[in-house]
Amino acid sequence: MNPLLSVKGSLITGFVIAILFAVFAVDGGWNELGLARWLHIIAGITWIGLLYYFNAVQVPALAEAASDKGGPGGAGITRYVAPRALLWFRWAAVVTWFTGAWYLLRAGTFGAAFTLGLGSEDFNTYGFVIGTGMWLGTIMLFNVWVLIWPNQKKILGIVPATDEQKAAARKTALYASRINFILSIPMLLCMGGATHGLPF
Repeated sequence: MNPLLSVKGSLITGFVIAILFAVFAVDGGWNELGLARWLHIIAGITWIGLLYYFNAVQVPALAEAASDKGGPGGAGITRYVAPRALLWFRWAAVVTWFTGAWYLLRAGTFGAAFTLGLGSEDFNTYGFVIGTGMWLGTIMLFNVWVLIWPNQKKILGIVPATDEQKAAARKTALYASRINFILSIPMLLCMGGATHGLPF
């Protein structure tokens, strides 16, 4: 079976190669924090990559397709691409959040992040920066599951909705997605900047 012929086969092959590399190239055995960070990064790239795809590619393309009266329209995207992309999008958001929380809990820094570095006598800069990223990510996760996905189900016809409900759902889903698009930029700054330094 050729792993290049399926998404599942490619994912399994990629994980096997990575695990073999970790087992044979790294000394010292099991590293739970490293595992949590690795899974957090993979899920985060999937989530934010799809967020950028929706905002920079799919939404503008669907608007262009709708205005092209002689063109093929956007039915192929809304019927085949969007539901699959939204499946990966919403579950990548969940995995990103939980692996991030797992990492912070096991590292003993969840409290500092939760309180934005204000939970102790001395201000904790790391807690402030990573906590800001964590809270932005939490808002974004809320938007995915409470605003974007329920409204996308109406738009895509997964649940019944009138034309008026679909129009309202389009607006809500678009605004929530654009808010996430905006918040992702400072969120990524905080996630990288907490341990690698802010660029300013």
